[in-house]
Amino acid sequence: MKVLSVVGARPNYVKLAAIYDAFSKLFDHIVVDTGQHYDYEMNKIFYEQLGIPEPHYFLDVGSGSHGYQVGEIIKRAEEVVIREKPNIVVVYGDTNSALGGALAAVKAGFRVVHVEAGLRSFDMSMPEEVNRRVIDHVSSLLFTPTKTGLFNLRNEHVPGVAYLVGDVHVYILRKWVSIVEEKSNVLGRLGLRSHEYILVTLHRAENVNNSNRLTRLLELIGRISQYHKVVFPIHPRTKKNISQLKLDHLISKSDNIVMTQPLGYVDFLKILNHSGMVLTDSGGVQREAYLLRKPVVVLRKNTEWVELIEYNQALLCDPDDLNEVKILRWKPGNYVEGLLGDELAPWRIAETIRLFISGSP
Repeated sequence: MKVLSVVGARPNYVKLAAIYDAFSKLFDHIVVDTGQHYDYEMNKIFYEQLGIPEPHYFLDVGSGSHGYQVGEIIKRAEEVVIREKPNIVVVYGDTNSALGGALAAVKAGFRVVHVEAGLRSFDMSMPEEVNRRVIDHVSSLLFTPTKTGLFNLRNEHVPGVAYLVGDVHVYILRKWVSIVEEKSNVLGRLGLRSHEYILVTLHRAENVNNSNRLTRLLELIGRISQYHKVVFPIHPRTKKNISQLKLDHLISKSDNIVMTQPLGYVDFLKILNHSGMVLTDSGGVQREAYLLRKPVVVLRKNTEWVELIEYNQALLCDPDDLNEVKILRWKPGNYVEGLLGDELAPWRIAETIRLFISGSP
């Protein structure tokens, strides 16, 4: 049985690492990297640190508009899919790589699996929301991490078969959280003391491509840095926009802000695990913070990980209405176990795909 995975952006690599062992035991597993993220810190470092063999194909799509990226991914991925003739094509999450890979496969007559299906923010202005909706409706197998995700898929009457399996991040995080303590010296390198800093990540287009919103978020970081040390790994898109809009002064004057280039998974997980609080617009970081029992503030108008908000495990904070006092005083409720499932999601996914390909019920 041959399974072909399409990845290409930082969130995809973590999911691929989570599922790689389970796939390798059952399938001839071909990995295609679109090159949507191509900087070393956003691409190759994940293969090196997470122990994933380098991809069989690298499509070198690079940056560009959403339409350009998806179009190039479809063209280039289609050639690979037709050459390899897999039994099924697997895509991960809601990136342009996932959308392009899914469309390339289904248009060429191949069945698609969507890992992390059913998530909805119900905000069609978000590129990720458009991607995940389209992927779900062209997929034959859909694996959702949450009960809400399963409800969404049934409510939309997707033509594929949906399974509630849990979040693959649970496995990879629990596997690596103890390993990073030995492998990473990032705290010493950055002069940080455990639990005495706030971690901030910003990369969503609706936040960092909007000059007014980006200004407000940087001003928030500046105000928070008056009271706490802030660690801010800067995404390439965010860094570019800060420079082009000449907003560097909003964060460069504070000695309490530690700005770094993007971090590999090992260093980032250690930074996250030793933080006192997390402010993020990332879907992956908000649930990793929950799994590590960190107070996490989601800097968005909405989130697809609704259980974290409903159970008071995360605070949703509108970027157009920021209040650092409210943020700093917020405390999560008592920890609720199991909102994202357990560590067995990768094996559930692999076995279900095996049965599906073999035609078993």
